[in-house]
Amino acid sequence: MDRQKLQNAQQWIRGELEVSARFWLGHGIDREHGGVYTCLDRKGRIYSTDKSVWMQGRCGWLYSFLCHTYGIREEWLRASETCLDFMEKYCVNPQAKGRMYFTVTADGRPLRQRRYCYSEAFYAMANGEYYGVTGKEEHLIRARRAYDLYWDLNHGMPDPTGLGPKTIPQTRSGRSFGIPMILLNVTGVMRRTDPGRTELYDQRAKECVEDIFRYHVKPELHCVLENVAEDGAPRLFYTEGRTVNPGHDIEGVWFLLEYAKQTNSPQLVRQAAQIFDWAMEAGWDQEYGGLLYFIDALGKPPEAYEHDMKLWWPHNEILISSLMLYRDIGEEKYLDWFYETLDYCKNHFADPEYGEWYGYLRRDGLPTMPSTKGSTFKGPFHMPRSMILTDTMITELLAKQRAQ
Repeated sequence: MDRQKLQNAQQWIRGELEVSARFWLGHGIDREHGGVYTCLDRKGRIYSTDKSVWMQGRCGWLYSFLCHTYGIREEWLRASETCLDFMEKYCVNPQAKGRMYFTVTADGRPLRQRRYCYSEAFYAMANGEYYGVTGKEEHLIRARRAYDLYWDLNHGMPDPTGLGPKTIPQTRSGRSFGIPMILLNVTGVMRRTDPGRTELYDQRAKECVEDIFRYHVKPELHCVLENVAEDGAPRLFYTEGRTVNPGHDIEGVWFLLEYAKQTNSPQLVRQAAQIFDWAMEAGWDQEYGGLLYFIDALGKPPEAYEHDMKLWWPHNEILISSLMLYRDIGEEKYLDWFYETLDYCKNHFADPEYGEWYGYLRRDGLPTMPSTKGSTFKGPFHMPRSMILTDTMITELLAKQRAQ
């Protein structure tokens, strides 16, 4: 391990984190209605005032996590609080037993309800993290309520919104990799911030890991399938059944590694490493660099029109997972992947002139035009999260080397 090289990487990462945190505080926080705007152009100008409920939760979590990691700054705590307050006031649907909206207007009027329950997931994470920083009991109550609703909705509870599944269930039903993967992540946050229910979270995390390997990991195909039959059988006769999202797989890797560290499971570390290796081998663009957004498990044409684009968040997940694998296994190839991905991010996603990262690149690495720094799906979450986690891990690695 080249100590100076790692220190240089850490210096850049810390700079990007500080710039990102300031960017969203300066351009995104709504000081009139509360919450955060995330549809921002390259310079941080708002191009849509509709608000993503996912982003209210993610922003609320991120600024609390900054306080958890680096100590409380009042501007960070206020940013978290405004998102939490906005969600509580406007984003919970009382007609659907606490289900949350997907988008609302600037002043909080409901726009769209989705069948997916990730709004509840990010609301639970945000309230749990904020409770962990402040000890305010009402936020623990909110976090538990949303977390349990999120769990129940994915384990047989009828959806109180009345929205049915995407496909006619009598014809086709199945499982989605995103459900146990994100449940594992949210459960990990809740376990860390709510030690009073450790046994419950341990039980549920174990179930998530078992579901991932029982149903979605396919060694015979060298991939993780996003969509499978109820019994986990691959359905390779149509495009959605062959969909592989390499960035999703790599994000799941570090969720698994966190669980493996918690449970002291070297076998799970190796299994997670195998998933990472498959995803990088199949998804890294050998011509232009960067990670392709979607690939087909059999090499057939993917259906998604954005399949060959380069999005910011999968590269954030590579940075976390590669460095975590290097920390846990010690193989240099994972450190090499960390540096190669970091260089790609510096050269293509980072914007030294206006700050924050571009969200969406063409396959050749140029930003889509007009370029954006945020959207309904991109806000203060993946990029600063990856900077926090990699900064923390680099500090650990440097301290370990110094002690040897």
